[in-house]
Amino acid sequence: MKILLYSISYSPEVAGSGRFNGELTEWLAEHNHKVDVITAHPYYPEWRVHPQYRKKMWLKESRGRLTVYRTPLHVPSTVNGKTRIIHELSFVIGSLFHWARLCFTKYDVVIAVCPPFHVGFLPFLYSKIRGSSFIFHVQDLQVDAARSLGLIKSKKFLNILDLSEKFLLRKADKVSSISEGMKRNILSKGVSNENYFMLENWVDTNTFKPMTFNESLRSELSFLNTDKIALYSGNIGEKQGLEVLIDTAFKLRKYSNIKIVVSGEGVARERLQNSATQRGLNNLFFFPLRSFEELPRLLAMADIHLVIQKRATSDLVMPSKLTAILAMGGASIISADKGTSLSDTITEYKLGWVVEPEEATMLADAIISAFNSSELSTIRENARTYAENFLNKSAILSRYERMLQSMAK
Repeated sequence: MKILLYSISYSPEVAGSGRFNGELTEWLAEHNHKVDVITAHPYYPEWRVHPQYRKKMWLKESRGRLTVYRTPLHVPSTVNGKTRIIHELSFVIGSLFHWARLCFTKYDVVIAVCPPFHVGFLPFLYSKIRGSSFIFHVQDLQVDAARSLGLIKSKKFLNILDLSEKFLLRKADKVSSISEGMKRNILSKGVSNENYFMLENWVDTNTFKPMTFNESLRSELSFLNTDKIALYSGNIGEKQGLEVLIDTAFKLRKYSNIKIVVSGEGVARERLQNSATQRGLNNLFFFPLRSFEELPRLLAMADIHLVIQKRATSDLVMPSKLTAILAMGGASIISADKGTSLSDTITEYKLGWVVEPEEATMLADAIISAFNSSELSTIRENARTYAENFLNKSAILSRYERMLQSMAK
């Protein structure tokens, strides 16, 4: 097949959908498909273009049967609803340079990966002109999340975005997403069950596997093996609601061996660090985002993993970090609303503990309880087993490949 993928996020980004887009296209290319990608210069989650791409314009990178076309984009210094929209539109406009070159190439399948949802418009138009199949993959339900989090205040503008999103979802030949909760939301927007495909975020269980503390980054980051570490690793943004960690650390300050570690980048990092400093928290530690190669050793240093989200987002976004945590055999405390697919999965398979979002007292109590739980070793075993049985990279991508082949025109 000849496949075109269009997304603002791509490797070498290690957080969010960029890593999955990179792994997907590399896997397809390795399985003898010709794959082209139109994407941006990497910038996420730091919200700064990576040094090697700064001052670059339109680029072409080729690796065997995989070709990546990169476009410059505006990356705002302050991220809010308005500046994010400008940022996303700058990518779409900038990418027209590559679309103009590639529109004469006939692809069997064109895949748009959102967010942002409006990356679907150009692939949709291309599919109509060239007779290709249009696949719309949803990593986050961006419009619903913006409404729930209050990122966009104008109801009229939200309604326009909502109608535009529904248009693309209904016009796609196939819509995919990563969780049962997101599936329910997508079907409620007018997508038929026959036009839906479940594409779970996967994990390479050979790369991410249980490790000892001595193999981890504990000693390099000046922690002792006797320390009790609760680790958050990933994007430090608005959807996560990591402000709860400030109050949680304050409530745990009398426990000298409990350390809360945050490793990542994002628009809220500086604000959180300033809050921690102002409150004199010496049990809350911030470290930069680690490279993909170092990520297993980072995750291995944790006794407990923290998967933090704000209220009302648990079925709109699915934390991509969770797949790697499970493969490492990590026990997690997850903030999620009851009745969401995330909460149900954690509870059904006994993969960790679920607490109400944005509740520092409950989170602090859960951390203390988890460290002392007699079920900790069982939960870790359950996590690894779940990853091996349900998140296997080869099995998931082979199933996706078969779907693409059935849709190819």
